[in-house]
Amino acid sequence: MNVHAAPPAAAYDPHYDPLVSSGPGRNRQYAPTYWIATAGTPPPDDGPIMNDTVADVAIIGSGYTGLACAIFLAREYGIKAVVLEANRVAWGCSTRNGGQAQNASGRLTRSQWIKRWGLDTARRMHAEITEGFETFEELVRASPVDCEPQRGGHLYIAHRRRNLDKIAAESKVLNELFGYATRVVSHDELRRDFVDEAEAVGAVHEPLGTGVHPARLAFGYLRMARDLGVRVHTASPVQRIERHEGAYLLRTPGGTVRAAAVGIATGAYTSLGLTPELGGRCMPILSNSLVTRPLTRAEIDATGFRTRQVITDTRTLRFYYRLLPDNRLQIGSRSAITGADAAHDRHLQLLIGGLHRKFPPLEGIEIDYSWWGWVDVSHDMMPRIFRPDAKQKLVYALGYGGNGVSYSAQAGRRMAQMLAGKTFKGQELPIFTSPLPTHPFAPFRRLGQRMLYHWYHLRDEAR
Repeated sequence: MNVHAAPPAAAYDPHYDPLVSSGPGRNRQYAPTYWIATAGTPPPDDGPIMNDTVADVAIIGSGYTGLACAIFLAREYGIKAVVLEANRVAWGCSTRNGGQAQNASGRLTRSQWIKRWGLDTARRMHAEITEGFETFEELVRASPVDCEPQRGGHLYIAHRRRNLDKIAAESKVLNELFGYATRVVSHDELRRDFVDEAEAVGAVHEPLGTGVHPARLAFGYLRMARDLGVRVHTASPVQRIERHEGAYLLRTPGGTVRAAAVGIATGAYTSLGLTPELGGRCMPILSNSLVTRPLTRAEIDATGFRTRQVITDTRTLRFYYRLLPDNRLQIGSRSAITGADAAHDRHLQLLIGGLHRKFPPLEGIEIDYSWWGWVDVSHDMMPRIFRPDAKQKLVYALGYGGNGVSYSAQAGRRMAQMLAGKTFKGQELPIFTSPLPTHPFAPFRRLGQRMLYHWYHLRDEAR
């Protein structure tokens, strides 16, 4: 139980929409995820801001990125940050995702990196992302909370023959140009050694990939940060950021935090108007997830699960899934366009339909948990850890595009280095030197999203 008094708990809002709502609320309950239901009691935090305070660094957002940033600031530079969270620790995507840590961030392939930046920059980007996976694994090993890591790599399953040809070609690029030892898995090998997925025609196996319990990962970060002297204040939404006499004033309902530097790590849950540097620069996208009851031994045999590694398919509107340590199956995919429509049953039925197509023996299985959450997708499909004004000490880290479980640790580290005024290898890469791009037709993004979803579905399901 937290030492400091907090405002009364507010109910979870299933219709919250970052493009419509003024902010994520204050002290709202967690989304009803399997992860929160099974994570145990959250570690203590520092409660809400109750008066004016001063900090060298203030971090907005207590998800993976914000907490990792605070950990590295304290551990490597002796800077004890103040972390400000509108609701509860890791309330947003960090407790709603599928727990898939992959050697990736953003939505582009390495081949697309080469086309955009050239081979040399693409190789340095690959080194940065791979180092990010190592940073994530280091935090997992150091954490005082067991996040139930399921290692073994990432299995990228082709749901159509043409997709297998495409990912096989990408696997060749990864091996020959990046030295990343991926390999093609035949249909027979997939069924024999990994999983008997009815849609699969083959796969590519990547050596780096870890499944985690998302909430327990976040709670481990929280404990590490507070053990290092970081203050983590919940129920403290930042209502506005002001500049005054060379400092930042972060206004919250309980008091003002005066900070020399500010890190923004709010993901898809960024409040409208929080700061002009972020206006219209990310597109929040909903993702749906469910968890079944535990599978019986007979059901595990019938579905051919011989692996517990993280798995995704090759749809643009991809499915991601894995068998959890307690033998439940977790699967996720696309959801509604708007928050107002998020709770409609058709989105859950769409996900259940995907589960049944992939695993016919599980048709009719009980669904014990279902939820949805917002994902921050940048308009060029790549994340940014960026300082908008070289004369100001404000840095943001956003835009992971659903691939942030692992890279958020490195993004937090990079943000800490920027806030501490340190240099680092790779700092000339585009994700550090260019802002999140704006969208020329921002007011009409949802209309475009609806049209794209229809086109993606037709393309994904064509035979």
